[in-house]
Amino acid sequence: MPQSLADVVVHIIYSTKGRRPCLSDGVLAEPHAFSAALVRKCGCECYRAGGTADHVHLAVRLARTVALAELVEEVKVASSKWLKEQSWGLVDFAWQRGYGAFLVGQDDLPGLIHDIDTQRQHHAGNTFEHEYRQTLAANGLSYDERYVWD
Repeated sequence: MPQSLADVVVHIIYSTKGRRPCLSDGVLAEPHAFSAALVRKCGCECYRAGGTADHVHLAVRLARTVALAELVEEVKVASSKWLKEQSWGLVDFAWQRGYGAFLVGQDDLPGLIHDIDTQRQHHAGNTFEHEYRQTLAANGLSYDERYVWD
């Protein structure tokens, strides 16, 4: 086969260190837009970036030449540096070390985009920890609670 083709859509989730709610309403849209721009700079398509004050969701189509771990590291490192430059209150900002990444079928992409767009309403009565556990369960992933949070 002379041509390499790929259609890998991934739902990426990560939170602020300690789930610190520091992405307030005043800066909430900007880090998500910045993260989406970073994803695109890496050659991937970012369908949606969003979240709440303590976590981020990205809906991304990976470029066939980009490794998931490298993409997430690039986005987290660059966005962390950028956030620290935005406010004295964020000078000690950090993302959690890990992340979750889940394969998304084309039929499920509109629902994921809707979920990302409605994060504020979704989290009105639901914590990030609860949502993340549900996502892990829905994807059939077993995990050790001791190592999920930092």
